[in-house]
Order: sequence, then structure tokens, then C-alpha cells
Amino acid sequence: MSHLDNIPSTPGKNKPDKAFRFNSSAASSSLSKLTLYSTLFLSVLLVFLLLLSSPSSPPSPRRHLSTGSHHTPLSLSHKLIRKSARPRSTTGHTVLVTGAAGFVGTHVSLALKRRGDGVLGLDNFNHYYDPTLKRARQKILEKAGVFIVEGDINDKGLLQQLFDAVLFTHVMHLAAQAGVRYAMQNPGSYVHSNIAGFVNLLEVSKSANPQPAIIWASSSSVYGLNSKVLFSEKDRTDQPASLYAATKKAGEEIAHTYNHIYGLSITGLRFFTVYGPWGRPDMAYFFFTKDIMKGKTITVYESPDKGSVARDFTYIDDIVKGCLGALDTAKKSTGSGGKKREPAQLRIFNLGNTSPVPVSRLVSILEKILKVKAKKKVVPLPRNGDVEFTHANITLAMTELGYKPTTDLEAGLKKFVRWYLSFYSGSKKKSSW
Repeated sequence: MSHLDNIPSTPGKNKPDKAFRFNSSAASSSLSKLTLYSTLFLSVLLVFLLLLSSPSSPPSPRRHLSTGSHHTPLSLSHKLIRKSARPRSTTGHTVLVTGAAGFVGTHVSLALKRRGDGVLGLDNFNHYYDPTLKRARQKILEKAGVFIVEGDINDKGLLQQLFDAVLFTHVMHLAAQAGVRYAMQNPGSYVHSNIAGFVNLLEVSKSANPQPAIIWASSSSVYGLNSKVLFSEKDRTDQPASLYAATKKAGEEIAHTYNHIYGLSITGLRFFTVYGPWGRPDMAYFFFTKDIMKGKTITVYESPDKGSVARDFTYIDDIVKGCLGALDTAKKSTGSGGKKREPAQLRIFNLGNTSPVPVSRLVSILEKILKVKAKKKVVPLPRNGDVEFTHANITLAMTELGYKPTTDLEAGLKKFVRWYLSFYSGSKKKSSW
């Protein structure tokens, strides 16, 4: 039995004590109407889901493997793929990292490769934020010996080719459509990547022989409107405040299903506001730094009671340690060729710093490091999916993964600013690794 068995399901759905008695004569007179209404309802629902799952910019239909700005056919990539995925020793893991050119994906891929694991990356290099940064991360990975296949997790044919070419022991699934506010502009991209893409990956994984263990990125956003402090893995997560959060919650339920039916070993990690060098430009600490340096006014949100919005900022190196801890303690999947032999491991963990910091304090720290006074505009927190605070209970991760964050916000921001100034100054030395 996994520790997820103690997590409460959505309340208010208890079964009645007595069975409902069916009136056959009354039912027969309304059967035709019920059938008609049901058909119409299901038709409308199906059309809605099909429209919603279509991204604004449909993915490229290419199914060949590629790297960099030019495309390399599969036949020419096999050697690069196998070399990248080959561990240094017989005890090393062979890991497929999706979203490898992303913020967390790059750091995790490097950590795995440096300790001797075989690592193959997969990334579609989308334009959610400037892909130039992703390409720069890719160069860092290439120097470390990590090859990135350019492709989409929704391309099942491509995924199947990768699984045919390499026997993965683990999948570190970090590819996702990120961002809380962007979901209001392009909701379909979240369903396409976070739900359909995840299902695609699980479908290919459950049919593999042997099946890999799956470690994937959920999010602290699943806690939604939860007001209980600290946020614990056993708390309710059925009140999402954004579509992004809803897709991550859906991912957790989908993971449960594939674990239960197919025997996939699955570990979900709820990240809490990750920051650090090579981070995402859409995160507050990143664009605050940019705007403060340019003398632009930054917008700081306040809660309805005039208090500052707070986040459990977690430094990237601590997150990486949690990811590796989850991978190293993941048990093998118990299925074979899509058939489950026995119950498999299913886990969910918070990875946070367990020290929430008001956003106003974040700004003060940046002012100190940059030696520039910020121009601030304080406004009420809008209803765009953001929540007032996050605060992780990391007891479970500490106990089972040996997880122990060690970087406070000021120390982490110093490292980020050092990288930022180097990367955007035109300096040839762009790596903090």
C-alpha cells in the first residue's frame, strides 16, 4: 500500500446506505427522451474536449529526430542517442529526461550525467519564452555529453522510436506547459502538453519491456485555495485556482490510474517556486531583476488584507537533490508489456524550502544585491490563478528521500544575479556550472 492511499478524495460523494428502487414503468416512458438528451450531451462534451485539446499553434508533424537548428534523421542520430544514454558503469541508470532544455530539466540532466548515469534529453524548444535561452542550455548539455532529441511528447511515433532504441530504466518527466497566468490566454496548450502529452508518455512506458520507473513534475499549484498551513501531501487538492493547477491535479489522478492498471512505478514531485541560474524569464524574480536594472516600474501584488503575497522559494540545487533522491529510491515497475503482475510503488512528495518569504522581501533583497532602488506599484492580487501564499511541509521528502534544502533566498538570489549579469552582458563565460 502506498502513502497515497491515505490522501482524501473529493468529499461529498459518499454512497447512499440504501439502493435506489428502479420504477420500470416510469422509466420506460422516459427512456427515449433520456437517450436523446444523453446523446446530445455527450456529443457537445466531445466537441468541447476536442477543441480544448487543440493547441493554438499545432505541433509540427515531423517524426524524425533532430538536434540544434538543423534536423538529423533518425538513422544518423542512433549513435549519438546510444552514446548519450549509455551509463559509465553497469550500476548506472539510463534516464530519458523530457523537457531537458528547460530550467529544471537542464540542471537535473547535468547532475545525472556528471554522476555517471546515461541521459537522453527530449525537448520541443517551444516559444513560450525566448528559445534562445533554451538553445544556450542545450549547448551546456552538449558539452557535458547529453544529446537532446528535438521533438514533442505528443508524438507517439517518436517516443516509440526512442524506447525501441534505448532500454530506459527511468523516465524523468519534466516537460510541461508552465505558467499560471498564460493559461488564460492559451488554455488548449495546457491540456495538450500536461494531460495529453503525459498520457502519451505513460502509454509508451507501460508497453515497454521492461517498464521504466517514472518520476514526474507535479506542482505546488495543486493545493489551490487550500488555506491550511503547512501544505501537506495529505491535504485536499480538489480546489484548483488555475487551469495550470487543474492539469497538474489531473496528472496526479492519471498517474494513479496507470499505476493501478499497468503496474508503473510512479513518483510525483510537487515543486514550490523554483528559482536560480538559468531560470525561466516568466518568473517574478527573473523579470523583477530585468526591470529593476532598466529602471522600469515593477508590479507587486498584495493580498486582500493588505499583506504581501508570499512564496516558498526553493533554490534549483535543492530541487535537483530532491529529484535525484526520488529517482534513486524509486522501485521497479511491476508490469511487462502492458500487463501488471503485482502492486507497484506510487508516491507524491512536496519539494519546497519550507520558509515562505513575502514578495516584498524578495524585492528588497534584489535591491540590495543590484544596488538599485526599485520603482514599485503595489496593486491587489488579481483573480488570474495566483494564490496568496505557499508553504511546504517537507517531512515526508526528508524521511523517504533524504531531502534537505540548504539555500536561503538571499544566498540563492546572489547566485542568480551573478549568472544573469554574466549571461546578458555579452560575456563569453555564460555558465555558472
